[in-house]
Amino acid sequence: MRTVDGRVAGRRGQATRQKLLDCLSEMLSSSPYRDVKVIDVARRAGTSPATFYQYFPDVEGAVLELAEKMAAESGELTELVAGRSWAGRAGWQTAQELVDGFLEFWRRNDAILRVVDLGAAEGDKRFYKIRMKVLNSVNTSLTESVAELQSKGRIDKDVNPGAVAGSLVAMLAAVASHQKGFSSWGVKQAEIKPNLALLVHLGVTGRKPTK
Repeated sequence: MRTVDGRVAGRRGQATRQKLLDCLSEMLSSSPYRDVKVIDVARRAGTSPATFYQYFPDVEGAVLELAEKMAAESGELTELVAGRSWAGRAGWQTAQELVDGFLEFWRRNDAILRVVDLGAAEGDKRFYKIRMKVLNSVNTSLTESVAELQSKGRIDKDVNPGAVAGSLVAMLAAVASHQKGFSSWGVKQAEIKPNLALLVHLGVTGRKPTK
């Protein structure tokens, strides 16, 4: 772990650096990204702006650090699809666990994902790359699952596995980022998961699930 000027940070320095990241993460949960200032993060961490600049070039640099860590953790999403069965009741369970895990990951990382989405939408390649890493953690395995079903004759040969998987992942991401907004449509949180899982199962297998 190095400082901005290349020095190796000691144990105390690493603890200070992590505290700054933790405070920034908390602030992103309650404040617009553009409103977060170095002095506010430093004050919340009980240190000075000068100390902040020892570890990060600016707020954006620290945000990217949080985003990279979050992207690295998105590997857990791959396990929700890779090697899982989509046949019979096992397929319904796979769909449910995928939806449950995806929505939970989004809720847990909601603040930083909002910043990543904003940066990607504005054309920042760094944030776009991080966003695609998160989505690809599911998209790649889901594409393989659809292709496997197709090779066994369970899905129409004209289906494009990549297009199906990409569409489903885009849907999952859109729903995950809008979870709180469903209440304004009269949809309870508990109703989102089973209905979303149904759509995922139909999208992958082309069939209603066996429950």
